[in-house]
Amino acid sequence: MSLKEESRNTSDDVTPRVHSRSRSIAEWLLIVVDAVVVSLLVRTFVFQTFFIPSGSMEPTLQIGDRIVVSKLSADFGTIHIGDILVFKAPPAVRTACDDNVADLVKRVIGLPGDHLSSTYNTIYVNGVALLQPWTHTEPLGRAIGKVTVPANHYFMMGDNESDSCDSRYWGTISRSDIIGKAFIRIWPVSRIGFL
Repeated sequence: MSLKEESRNTSDDVTPRVHSRSRSIAEWLLIVVDAVVVSLLVRTFVFQTFFIPSGSMEPTLQIGDRIVVSKLSADFGTIHIGDILVFKAPPAVRTACDDNVADLVKRVIGLPGDHLSSTYNTIYVNGVALLQPWTHTEPLGRAIGKVTVPANHYFMMGDNESDSCDSRYWGTISRSDIIGKAFIRIWPVSRIGFL
């Protein structure tokens, strides 16, 4: 083999390796971009995690817990009394509770059209005492005046009833402000479980 043929063969061997390496880098970049896009779509439209910063939902949710919220179940499903929702904080939260938070987590106590009131530690929905099979902490604290929940709105309360700034202070929330339903606690490990 001549010297010219040997140099030609060496350059031919390098070219496929360069193309192969470039192709591998391009494939990995495409995989990373796809993963980022899919995760953004899932976070925007399907699931999102939230951190619990206060004790207003104790004992169900404690400070430091992390929960996963299903956005689809709130958008396409039905909302029931007892569901735990994450929603955009109404503007009145800033003045009523002296709190500057973007999102809140509370339990649904009243549905659109429900008539609510309270006597001592008993909450009445449409004149019937509300059965609260979920764990909650009494006393009720601030009473629920006579409230009729407007169409497409929900009355929300924290499970730590006497230490929760909720619909008793700032009114009902609109369905359009609901981010999603909390359905599982993922942190701490010792408290992982469905809500």
